[in-house]
Amino acid sequence: MPGLLYLLALCNLVIGTGAFVIGGILAPIGASLGVSVAAVGQAMTVYAVSTAVLAPMALVLTGHWPRKRALWFGMAVFGVGNLLCALAASLPWLLAGRALMGVGAMFTPVAAGIAVALVEPARRGRALSLVFLGVSLSYVIGLPLGAWFGFRFGWQWPVAIVGAASLLSCAALLVLAPADIAAPGASFKGLPQLLAQRAVLWALSLTLLYFIAIFVVFSYIGPVLQALQPMSNERLSFTLMLFGVSGVVGTLVGGWAIDRFSATRTLTLQLLVLGSMMALVPLTQGSYAQLLAVFMVWGIAGFGMMTPQQSRLAVLAPAHAPILLSLNTSMLYFGTALGAALGGGNSGGTMGGLGGLGGLIGALTQGGLGNAANSWVSRGQNLPVSPDQITQALGGSGADSILAQLAQQMGVAQGVGARQARQLCVEVLEAEREPE
Repeated sequence: MPGLLYLLALCNLVIGTGAFVIGGILAPIGASLGVSVAAVGQAMTVYAVSTAVLAPMALVLTGHWPRKRALWFGMAVFGVGNLLCALAASLPWLLAGRALMGVGAMFTPVAAGIAVALVEPARRGRALSLVFLGVSLSYVIGLPLGAWFGFRFGWQWPVAIVGAASLLSCAALLVLAPADIAAPGASFKGLPQLLAQRAVLWALSLTLLYFIAIFVVFSYIGPVLQALQPMSNERLSFTLMLFGVSGVVGTLVGGWAIDRFSATRTLTLQLLVLGSMMALVPLTQGSYAQLLAVFMVWGIAGFGMMTPQQSRLAVLAPAHAPILLSLNTSMLYFGTALGAALGGGNSGGTMGGLGGLGGLIGALTQGGLGNAANSWVSRGQNLPVSPDQITQALGGSGADSILAQLAQQMGVAQGVGARQARQLCVEVLEAEREPE
């Protein structure tokens, strides 16, 4: 494989980490900014919409640029957006930084177009899987490390580190990438005729629906895992890392399977496996081993999907590969945005609303997981304090101490204010008093 593809994979590692790291640290971000988990989750939505709408525009506007310049421009914009997020003292500034990051995410379709152009068709699947391997590795390296840093030192640290890594990647591209990369730029020319093809529309629609289903849950992956099986912050980070390992395996297997069995057959098997894992998720409540096994198989099937989809689109219209790959990325992020919005709308809107988390997960499996989240609150033996203690604490400063104990068990950030402490205690108390 051309050496440039390895550099692009490393850059995609940074892109993937920056895009999704906040999914594991929503609670400390919300506590710091004084907003709910559901509100912070919409930062995923803003990033997704920006990537889906603004990134293709930036891709076309830079289509006549040398590919090297387009690559480092995308990384530079992504890095500045991350640094703006790290400095944000309010939710609007955080959302503004995420929108800027979405523009910089034009890097990924540019890199995919280069991968398609630099190798012969027989090796296209493996070339694409190599470039997208960086995104999968972000779940192994970036997400768990980001969650650990976020809970240990403050959520700003992982976001700032991603910003710095983006700017370092930009410098690496300036120094190491060849000046004359032989790959076409994107253009809207001929796009209406292209979208009139039924095969193209079906392929793009599949990407949209697929990622809606996944990101209803994944945008809130930290709270969702806690709702299914309460765990420490360290175990949560470890679980996210293992989920990322499954994504790496899925990406590599997906690229190998395309070149061996065809993109269509690979996609069919992946969708069957993914649907089966979704059906099994409600049965993992209370069992960490079962939860881990189901989500790892989910990760193998889920992360392996992007490479065959990209390869399929490139085969449908090789001359229009850059814009088609960009549109596929747009569908991915429209699906991410809609999934995050649906998840946020069902999450109850408060940091302690674990009953609402049942609605969040239930959006994926028609309510089958709702009982998993609700039962976390209703099972008195799993609470670190009793309802009577909460009742007493509501009358004084003890609510903060009660919250600290609850937060440790639920994986929520420490040190939020008394108002949030009281609200959480009230919700837990109300849930405990609900009749069977």
